[in-house]
Amino acid sequence: MSSTPNRRGLSFRRWLALSIAGFVAFFAVWWLIAASGLVQRQFLPTPLEVLERFVALTQTPFVGYTLQQHLASSFGRFAMGFGLAALVGIPLGLLMGWFRWLDAIVSPLFDALRFVAPIAWVPFAALWFGTGIGGPVLIIFSGAFPPCVINAYRGAKYIEPRFVEAAQTLGATHLRMITEVLLPASVPSIVAGLRISAGLGWQSLVGAELIVASSGIGYLLVKGQANISTSIVMSGMIAIGIVGFAIDALLRGFEAHIHARRGGI
Repeated sequence: MSSTPNRRGLSFRRWLALSIAGFVAFFAVWWLIAASGLVQRQFLPTPLEVLERFVALTQTPFVGYTLQQHLASSFGRFAMGFGLAALVGIPLGLLMGWFRWLDAIVSPLFDALRFVAPIAWVPFAALWFGTGIGGPVLIIFSGAFPPCVINAYRGAKYIEPRFVEAAQTLGATHLRMITEVLLPASVPSIVAGLRISAGLGWQSLVGAELIVASSGIGYLLVKGQANISTSIVMSGMIAIGIVGFAIDALLRGFEAHIHARRGGI
């Protein structure tokens, strides 16, 4: 691996060493506090105890499912909500950025609704869907939808005029302008929006499952708390972090690929 300095002015090896040191320091402080007896072990288990419980949850069902089954249930809801947000939000954002009349119609309502926190939709979702899959999907959609719209809108709004002028000079139809000029030029902004959208959608999912679900990682956290088992709660939190990091890393890699294809840095 190259040790070329990155944008922060650190070589990769130094960055990696500092990252590892940060993790080691965090777990060392955690272990010292847990082992000191300052906090009851029931409320702050050691890292080893949490690791043991994490492994046990992957092998022994808790509230009906193993940890991976809870994660699979959560990810299915996330995929539906995030996919719906992208399917609706990206075309809407592009069209709002391209057609001023549509922007004038949609923007006031969108600007009002996007400031409603996803968790605020929980009572509404519970009334409409109960503990069915529709509630979590609605809440995930409410968190993931705004970044899809906003970034697609920016991509369309700030497209370089020379591209539009060149297409108009060549006699491109309105449909070809959208599919061959607008959409390709907006891809980097759209992908950046998807990364933000995925993070907010995954966070919204966990909040939804704390209240309106009968399975999933959020439901596991609730039942762990009900059983006064901090190790179960922390295991669930670790699983949430791992999956969230994996989703972000996948989209970050896709974003880097898009920039590389377009000659970005």
